[in-house]
Amino acid sequence: MAETALTDTTDTQTPEHEVILTETAAAKVASLLAQEGRDDLRLRVAVQPGGCSGLVYQLYFDERLLDGDAVRAFPTGSDEMSSVEVVVDRMSVPYLSGATIDFADTIEKQGFTIDNPNAAGSCACGESFH
Repeated sequence: MAETALTDTTDTQTPEHEVILTETAAAKVASLLAQEGRDDLRLRVAVQPGGCSGLVYQLYFDERLLDGDAVRAFPTGSDEMSSVEVVVDRMSVPYLSGATIDFADTIEKQGFTIDNPNAAGSCACGESFH
C-alpha cells in the first residue's frame, strides 16, 4: 500500500489536504477516468450529513475546483495517467485529515475504502460514521 503525494499540483494559492490515496486507489481512479475518456476530472471526497451515525462519505469525479478546496496529486504507477488529483472541500478537510483511501478488489469487497482516524464510530452497516 504505497502512498506518495506529488508536489506542485495546481495553483500555489490552492491549499493541500492530508488525505492519503494509496497507489492502488490512484491506479483505479486513473483506470476509471481512462474508461470515460476524461483527463480533466478530479476525485472529490466529501463528508455530508446523513446515515444512521450522522455523517457519510461521498466520492465522485468533478471537473470543478471551488473556492476553499484543498487539492493534492498522487502518482498512479500507471501508463494511462501519471497522476490523479484528490479534492476535498474546506468543510470536509477537518473530518478527513489523515484518512487513507484505498481500493479493494477481493471476493469479500470491491470498491473504495476509507480508513479515517477521525471517525469515533460507525453504524452497523458501515455506511456512515460519527
